[in-house]
Amino acid sequence: MKVTIIGGGSSYTPELINGFLERVEQFPLQELWLHDISAERLAIVGGFAQRMVAAKNAPFTVHLTQDQREAIAGASYVITQLRVGGMKARKADEYLGRRHGLVGQETTGVGGMGKALRTIPVILAIARDMRELAPDALLVNFTNPAGLVTEAVTRHVPEITAVGVCNVPYNARMSILEGLEKQGIHATPAQTELNTLGLNHLSWHRGFTVDGKDVWPQVMAQYLADLRESDEPEWEVELINSLQMIPNYYLQYFYHTARKIAGQDAWPPSRAEEVMEIEARLLKQYAEPDRTEPPAGLMERGGAYYSTVATQLLNAHYNNLGETHVVNTAHHGAVTGWPSDWVLEMPCRIDRDGIHPLEAEPLPAVVFGLLSAVKMYEILTVKAAVYGDRNAAYQALLAHPLGPSADKIDAVLDDMLITHKAHLPQFE
Repeated sequence: MKVTIIGGGSSYTPELINGFLERVEQFPLQELWLHDISAERLAIVGGFAQRMVAAKNAPFTVHLTQDQREAIAGASYVITQLRVGGMKARKADEYLGRRHGLVGQETTGVGGMGKALRTIPVILAIARDMRELAPDALLVNFTNPAGLVTEAVTRHVPEITAVGVCNVPYNARMSILEGLEKQGIHATPAQTELNTLGLNHLSWHRGFTVDGKDVWPQVMAQYLADLRESDEPEWEVELINSLQMIPNYYLQYFYHTARKIAGQDAWPPSRAEEVMEIEARLLKQYAEPDRTEPPAGLMERGGAYYSTVATQLLNAHYNNLGETHVVNTAHHGAVTGWPSDWVLEMPCRIDRDGIHPLEAEPLPAVVFGLLSAVKMYEILTVKAAVYGDRNAAYQALLAHPLGPSADKIDAVLDDMLITHKAHLPQFE
């Protein structure tokens, strides 16, 4: 079996290596191919990956390449974890929002749109190579904005199976389990299922079972108790009482917009600038010739449970386990009344035949309006990215709840296109 990681020079890659090493008995990986456009990062991270595998008696081989087609040819799984323009582009996305008095964030608002415009053509090129060179492979996309990118692949390269993956739902599962422990309810993640629905970074957790038994009332009671006891609660008790759901923490940008924008006044450092420093330290450690284990500082990079989410998904698919995972995929009518081609973040059964959305109740009106507005923004952004359509980009900003006022859209869009001109040839 061959697995390919596009963006193999990422600082996250060593965590993925550990995930594969932990599952070699169940998931018989033979060849792991790391691809990256940066020769320097590929050499550092790839060399470290090879030492990690060698230290575990080399249960599989690690290959390094800058040839995308070579990396993809014959693969069973292709994982995308790339960043077009690198961390400098992320910083530019953040400060783009700040310059215009808007949210500056890499996946949400105008920064997320800038990232999507740069990223979608690159991921579609990967998908087209898969269609030719690995037509039966599963594309597992971690690249942000993960749901929007998956929306683009689903619409424009429908011949391949693509799924968008994020660690946030798994983090929510683990946090809920910690809360249940306080009530004397003990369970492993494998015993549980999380009922989540929405879009990537725009979802609401609304149900939880342990061994098939509904424990959501206990989850809500504990969550509310923790909010009341916290000196800095994530949400207002009144909000959670009203919704009877737990919002994905990225909804802070929508529910507490003014607070988030005010927080940007303290920059630098922005999150991108913080990550630049963390990555510089990590790459220096990865380059140590005697190192065979990831440094403790990797957790500062974010992405907790990243390897767990990725390798469990591949394992469930390969071994036909029929496990339920929260992923991003077109729901195909699983949510009654919603357009069936919408890519949603929701529970799906994972088996050898693919990704199967589970029937789900629609979200209540109080949150559906926000979700539908952001979905329209996503669809317009896909059109803009694929065709270099400026009017679609204009309308995407007009549709986005975190976008500029109508009289400022042209200025923001011009700034975005100039800032990222090197990575937006479709708009030339």
